[in-house]
Amino acid sequence: MLALVFVSDMESEMENHVVLLSSPGLGHLTPVLELAKRLATLSNSKVTIFVVPSLSAAESLVIQSFMSLNLCRIILLPPPDISHIVHADAAVVTRIVVIMREIKPAFSSAVSALSVPPTLFIFDLFGYESMDIADQFKIPKFVYIPSHAGFLALTLYLPVLDEVVKGEYVDEKDALFIPGCRPLQLEDVVDPMLCRSDQQYLEYLNMGIKIPMADGILLNTWEELEPATLAALRDDKLWGGISKAPIYPVGPTVTTPNRPIDSNKSEMFLWLDKQPSESVLYISFGSGGILTKEQMRELALGLELSQQRFIWVVRTPVVAKSCDGAFFTVGNDCNDERLASYLPEGFLDWSNNMGLIISDWAPQVEILRHQSVGGFLSHCGWNSTLESITNGVPLIAWPLYAEQRMTATLLVEELKIAVRSKTLPSKEIVGREEIKLMVKRLMVDEEGHAMRARVKQFKLSGEKAWNHNGSFFKALAQLMR
Repeated sequence: MLALVFVSDMESEMENHVVLLSSPGLGHLTPVLELAKRLATLSNSKVTIFVVPSLSAAESLVIQSFMSLNLCRIILLPPPDISHIVHADAAVVTRIVVIMREIKPAFSSAVSALSVPPTLFIFDLFGYESMDIADQFKIPKFVYIPSHAGFLALTLYLPVLDEVVKGEYVDEKDALFIPGCRPLQLEDVVDPMLCRSDQQYLEYLNMGIKIPMADGILLNTWEELEPATLAALRDDKLWGGISKAPIYPVGPTVTTPNRPIDSNKSEMFLWLDKQPSESVLYISFGSGGILTKEQMRELALGLELSQQRFIWVVRTPVVAKSCDGAFFTVGNDCNDERLASYLPEGFLDWSNNMGLIISDWAPQVEILRHQSVGGFLSHCGWNSTLESITNGVPLIAWPLYAEQRMTATLLVEELKIAVRSKTLPSKEIVGREEIKLMVKRLMVDEEGHAMRARVKQFKLSGEKAWNHNGSFFKALAQLMR
């Protein structure tokens, strides 16, 4: 299998050649590209990124934009046909792991063909199957977890839980124990743990077994954000028998816009410029999240009841139960007229003065950076979460899939920078009255003002992590050494 190669003009001699492998999906690709950007600019390393692209139009735009920076070399590996291996309705986790397993021969051949031999491998979360290729080249191998420390702890401890818990995790009487961490509430378990007979559980379990075999684990967080969990993971008495791989916090690794915000004066930004400071609620469910038609209606009516300004990224509602239906196709759904038909009658007339409806995809980082934005109703994907924190914006937690329920609990109970509904959005419809109350709690009430002040403190700590004495540069120095 041949790979498509895009070579930058950068030909300077460098001591290190770092090779990164990214799995498909914008939520995985974006943090890998941002980490690669930082390695290329801050560590004096040559960087090559291998990408397994999906059918997402938004993902293609991100790749093209990154290529224009001329910082790294990008190699696109042709996606394998897995239709004969897994069913089309298989869980996203299963499909990604199988894709990354089937891509190994092409990846190995492409690495062998590099003119400059690699000196370091970094695999993203789902690329763990290729770690043995690093062993063949006798090169150090690291796994990049683009999520928080609590998710890493659960992943590493899963093989132990698999032995201890005999039935379904969700049928246990008590929360799940994880050494040195807050007990994991049963409603917060990640999607692969919802059914132990599903293939995605076996794939996730295998991930927990193999990741500790890496020479180190990179984590998209920073010391001040999760000090207790990071300390626990480094405690040999707690984790020495489970994982000896050192932890490198390289966060907050978030998207950095390629242009200043003032250079993009679209209708949306012109509208934002006219709104009072911190008065607009931004609503988006990430690169994969989709609501049902009934939930879209309740959200719209809740916004109308709240009488708060908003920008809402609307996507065609899902028919099936899956909440991650846009994972491989984000950016492909741009029919504004059809989307309007899913909203309540009269909502668009009301929203003409109070908000904007954006179809399918929006420049999220630029929106969160704007001074008029004061809240983010988010699916709690970790990329979106970090983008909100690093811009000092508190959240309404609306978890849908993957580890997002864990993230919501972290934001609400530990960091105290978010509110959430009493009903889990992934299980039941959140009603308009509760939505109205959540929006007003965040955007109007004193509780929201306190959260806004607190998240700005985390924003400052994230900026300090990027100082030369911060956790990122310390981790980078240790990694390169």
